[in-house]
Amino acid sequence: MDKFSFLNTAHTSFFAEMYDQYLESPDSLEPSWKAFFQGFDFGLESANITVEEKTFAVPENIKKEFQVINLIDAYRKRGHLFTVTNPVRERRKYLPTLDIENFGLENSDLELVFSAGEIVGIGADKLKNIIDHLRRIYCDSIGIEYMYIRDPNRVKWIQNQINVNGNHPNFSKEEKLQILESLNKAHTFENFLQKKYVGQKRFSLEGGESLIPAIDFLINSAAEKGVEEFIMGMSHRGRLNTLANIFGKSSKDIFGEFEGKDYEEDIFDGDVKYHLGWTSERTTPSGKKINMNLAPNPSHLESVDPIVQGIARAKLENDFDNQTNKVLPIIVHGDAAIAGQGVVYELVQMSRLKGYSTGGTIHLIVNNQVGFTTNYLDARSSTYCSDVGKVTLSPVLHVNSDDVEAVIHAVTFALEYRNEFNRDVFIDLLGYRKYGHNEGDEPRFTQPKLYKYISEHPNPRDIYASKLIDQGLIQKQHISKIESEYFSELEEELTDSKKKDKTKITPFMQGVWEGYHRVDEKKMLEDFD
Repeated sequence: MDKFSFLNTAHTSFFAEMYDQYLESPDSLEPSWKAFFQGFDFGLESANITVEEKTFAVPENIKKEFQVINLIDAYRKRGHLFTVTNPVRERRKYLPTLDIENFGLENSDLELVFSAGEIVGIGADKLKNIIDHLRRIYCDSIGIEYMYIRDPNRVKWIQNQINVNGNHPNFSKEEKLQILESLNKAHTFENFLQKKYVGQKRFSLEGGESLIPAIDFLINSAAEKGVEEFIMGMSHRGRLNTLANIFGKSSKDIFGEFEGKDYEEDIFDGDVKYHLGWTSERTTPSGKKINMNLAPNPSHLESVDPIVQGIARAKLENDFDNQTNKVLPIIVHGDAAIAGQGVVYELVQMSRLKGYSTGGTIHLIVNNQVGFTTNYLDARSSTYCSDVGKVTLSPVLHVNSDDVEAVIHAVTFALEYRNEFNRDVFIDLLGYRKYGHNEGDEPRFTQPKLYKYISEHPNPRDIYASKLIDQGLIQKQHISKIESEYFSELEEELTDSKKKDKTKITPFMQGVWEGYHRVDEKKMLEDFD
């Protein structure tokens, strides 16, 4: 009698799930099953198992089921290396590929039905459909790294999340129009500054404008889930856009800073507009009131990170009885800074300690793929700028910044994960920097090929608008209408700003410091004399 005949009558998806669990965490299986799969791996290449000097052939359909499971496991571990996440460069080539031949499968197997499809949420299906589903999850505009996480519960939770809709969003028409509105404001604001203040430093967000609708969506969604305080830190890139379109700072005040007017207080001097902090209260579309703080930022970019955590920790302890679902820290990094500055590692490795934890931080990386003038290949040893996130076994999502819906889908995932496990999440937004480091330098001197392509590349707003036009949700004139309306608003703000003699500084976290007074340095020196 064939000792392996039981394999023909058993439900192969059960073995698939068990083997998948074995690959992730062998010790979590009952010992006899662990030994079975160890023996299976040992004999897989020859497709024979020897027991008591007798050789038994593993049924071909069972062998192929396990080969499909190996293929699924490879997509989960390495799919992020084969994505379409880079809007302006060819991806580097990685070997081995995910071609089915590397897993002992052939083109003739594509039409066969495999129960292994059940472990990716689509049920028993043809191999070609399973592969299409895997590519949609792991190799489209979002690449995700998570298989190094040692907690099977977190791994399973992630897999369940990304299996829904094939790791793609499903937004309503109203949500899509709101995304377009936010993206248009981000684009038009930068375009306005470029026309009015040519050559002035502003650290443009052009090439990464999807950051604005992403933060907007993140804040509104988090508020619906009970978050009342947002503590945010970010470097220069996109800061003015964030202040205007997320935190509600008056464009009039921003333009006044560009005009070089003196500040009302003598202690402020120089070009500090992209260093300043801001505090505001915002009402979400559903009517929830939230408090938002953007921490002041020094030139040593990532040194703001522990400030954000310190403020969040203080608010948790002083105001919210350590309810981490009430306070959300968000840090926006640059790709060269997060990979190169040591304070990031120090921050991350302390983030789980009892005395420092803030319940998880959402890290957003504005990845320009160039640091000042340096190509990323010459700037770091790691594959990704976000690899520091693996220190705490945090999931990392790499997203094509041109695909704004994918970006928002990624931040939605990050929020859900953070709320579920109180842990950090890293989102690597791959975009580009349209101009030089600070608009005053010429990037074509050091990156001529890249910037030739960038100069011909459509902006994220126009890419998304074309998508909505193709879907029949808007007409072409809708874009020119909302752009001209916002541009006119900015023109009015600019006109008003020129009527003011001085620029006012709004104190950061002014409510917290109520009742405190700044020392009069001049008077103090007079008293000392």
